Amino acid sequence: MGEAVEFFHTNGFTKNCVNQTLINDIHNNDCWYEELIDVDLKWSFALNRILYKGTSEYQDIALLDTKRFGKVLVIDGKMQSAEVDEFIYHECLIHPALLCHPNPKTIFIMGGGEGSAAREALKHKSTEKVVMCDIDQEVVDFCRRYLTVNGDTFRHKKLDLVINDAKAELEESNEKFDVIVGDLADPVEGGPCYQLYTKSFYEKILKPKLNGNGIFVTQAGPAGIFTHKEVFTSIYNTIKQVFKYVMAYTAHVPSFADTWGWVMASDQPFSVNATDFDRRIDARIDGELLYLNGASFFSSTTMNKTLASSLLNETHIYTEESARFIHGHGLAYRHYCQKQESGGNHYDEEESD
Repeated sequence: MGEAVEFFHTNGFTKNCVNQTLINDIHNNDCWYEELIDVDLKWSFALNRILYKGTSEYQDIALLDTKRFGKVLVIDGKMQSAEVDEFIYHECLIHPALLCHPNPKTIFIMGGGEGSAAREALKHKSTEKVVMCDIDQEVVDFCRRYLTVNGDTFRHKKLDLVINDAKAELEESNEKFDVIVGDLADPVEGGPCYQLYTKSFYEKILKPKLNGNGIFVTQAGPAGIFTHKEVFTSIYNTIKQVFKYVMAYTAHVPSFADTWGWVMASDQPFSVNATDFDRRIDARIDGELLYLNGASFFSSTTMNKTLASSLLNETHIYTEESARFIHGHGLAYRHYCQKQESGGNHYDEEESD
């Protein structure tokens, strides 16, 4: 048996990693990062380097160079994307909505600070403007510095990069969009974006900013056989209360160690079949897609028996008062716990905006 590796009890680095200088190579093989998926389940991966580790105004952030998945972005202890397979997540997030739309010209991305969602949207020949609105300047800055694959995206003349809360930006904007994309971090208690999964946000703020045939799509969290009830079914059911036509679909993302879910919605029916989908890919997109084609997309909309039953029978509607969260906690929640330990007794809701 090999030598055991010692871990922290919460999301983070092994003790051998803690004193490593950032950016320097890690020459031994016992430096790991682990993500606490649930109280009895952890997902760990070996590191080459720690590229960045810090805390912004809104969230804990880390950029890691891993042995298996390349560069990995971690926010509030949760894997957000990995260099070797992020194309699966981002192709599924962006292309179905843009290909189902008859002529998508304007796209608004909520979140997406790493630039990959914008990169995929800019592949569409019809795209005239992509607004990428991320709340965290620090995340955007280090992604621009280290995720060089998206360098051209950040310099693209059609990209409008906005640092702001997406809710406030949409409220204040006079524009309407053909497609609005939710490329948000997963809803964790005390995280910065759980309010952007609520019925009131979808109904009162987001939907009025869509053009008449507009489409909304969002990432919707884990959708595995054991994890889909965390937030996936609730987000789906919540969106069903706001839009006439709602479609859920899933794909396995290896670096997430799970199947992932997305939800697409509109007040116009999705009348594209697999053959039309492939024709639109050929006609509309510059370059090759690595994952998505017509057959794979439409198969991804077919749920197994357990998921189909859960989606059908879900009754929970996501509100600020009855939010569901995946396992883990955001920065505001941890600040609250620290206040409690030091004698405070008030949870400031503004910390979680």
